[in-house]
Amino acid sequence: MFGHLGFSYVGLLFMTMLMVPNLIWMKKQPQGYSAKNENKILAVLERVGEALTTCCALFFSDFNLQELSKWTLWLAAACILMIMYEIWWVRYFKSERKLNDFYSSFLGIPVAGATLPVMAFFLLGIYGKVIWMFIADIVLGIGHIGIHLQHRKEIK
Repeated sequence: MFGHLGFSYVGLLFMTMLMVPNLIWMKKQPQGYSAKNENKILAVLERVGEALTTCCALFFSDFNLQELSKWTLWLAAACILMIMYEIWWVRYFKSERKLNDFYSSFLGIPVAGATLPVMAFFLLGIYGKVIWMFIADIVLGIGHIGIHLQHRKEIK
């Protein structure tokens, strides 16, 4: 429930899948993007959630592959969400890279660029049975999804 400290190669894979497109995005931001008017509380929650989620993903060995069981389905679902996240990024990078593209839905999931990884890390927390990941992910979700919803509302 509280997790076992140790390195997680699954967490590293998830973090790599999260960070690589974000690093590319830094050079391919949407036209007209600005973080200037972001809600400061949401921004703090996002940053704290990012740090905590990263630490949990990397430093709890509970996320590594275990013997196959019904719990493995949670890991499989988390992996599917991360693959969907990668597909969403490919779609964004191939688009005209406008704000609407960046805050778009994917397969009915609103603001998918924020929602998909938050959902994936939540399911990873279920798989590993690590309460700290749930807490970190909820903080991240409030901040990250909240900011994306705020931006989407501003452009409509």
